This record gives sequence, structure tokens and C-alpha cells, in this order.
Amino acid sequence: MTKQMVIYGVLGLISLAVAYQANRRLFGQKGAGRVSVLEGLYYCFGLVSLGLGWYFNWRYTHTAHDASYVNYTKALFDNWASDSAAQDYIMVNVVLLPLWTIVEGRRRSMKAPWIFFIMSLFTSLAFSVAWFLAFMERQVRYNQLSGAGVEDGVPAVVARDERDAGAAVASRATEV
Repeated sequence: MTKQMVIYGVLGLISLAVAYQANRRLFGQKGAGRVSVLEGLYYCFGLVSLGLGWYFNWRYTHTAHDASYVNYTKALFDNWASDSAAQDYIMVNVVLLPLWTIVEGRRRSMKAPWIFFIMSLFTSLAFSVAWFLAFMERQVRYNQLSGAGVEDGVPAVVARDERDAGAAVASRATEV
């Protein structure tokens, strides 16, 4: 393993620790409860992605004669097919991921949602998205259990079907 990979690994762990620390209320006794199946799947796919990404990065750094971040980025644009995938990846990772995590995280009252973008710079895009989705799943359950709403302070209405939704909205309207 190269020095650079170790540094990125440490920074990835720090960003993960910041995410857990900022959102620790979701994981405590009064948090969102046990890991749901969906949340567990997100964690699982994130770990698989992280492992595969590190494996391929390890192979690149140990087989390429001129392995560097600059050469790695240039290699993303080696041909038309990789050009298409690379621009897609860059747009998602650098533009859409930060917008999505910050906007949706704030809407759901998640703390420090920007950390998932930072995490993607040191781990992988798929890992960061998976962890964001797992935290978001936990945040939604936490909001439902605690009666917390979204950013405007209005409690969320949780409904099983249309009739249930109508009754919930009607009862909330009489309270207001």
C-alpha cells in the first residue's frame, strides 16, 4: 500500500467519524432504533463498493509506472467510451452529490450533510452515496419516531394509504 493510499484511508475514516459524530442522536438509545433491512443493504453495498474501489486503486498504484493522481485523472479520458463515463462521474460527484446531500439533508434535519461530499473525495462516490442513503433512512425513522418534521418545523405526516393520509392531514389542520 502506498503512502498516498494510507493518507486517503485515514482521511476517509475521519470523514466517516465526523458524519457519525454530527448525527450521533440517530444512533443512541433515543435514536432511530435498530438497523433496518434497507439501511443494512445501503451499508453492505457501500462496503462492497469501497472494497472494489480500493482493490482497483491498489492495482493501479502498483502496476502503473507513472501512477499519480494527475495521470489517473488523464486516464479517465483515454477514449470516447471512458470520456462519457468520466464526465458523468465527475458531474455526479462534484456537482450533483453536494447539492443533493446538502439540500435533502437539511430538509430532513440531518446534521452536517456536506460531509458526504467530503467523504466521496477520500473513499468512493458509491460508498458516500450508500452511507448518505443509510443515514437518510435512519433520519427519516428518527423524524417519524420523535415527531420531528422537516426544515420548516412542520411535523411530517406518515400515512399508510390515501384514507390514512386524508385523516392525518385533517387532524393536523384542526390543530393549526
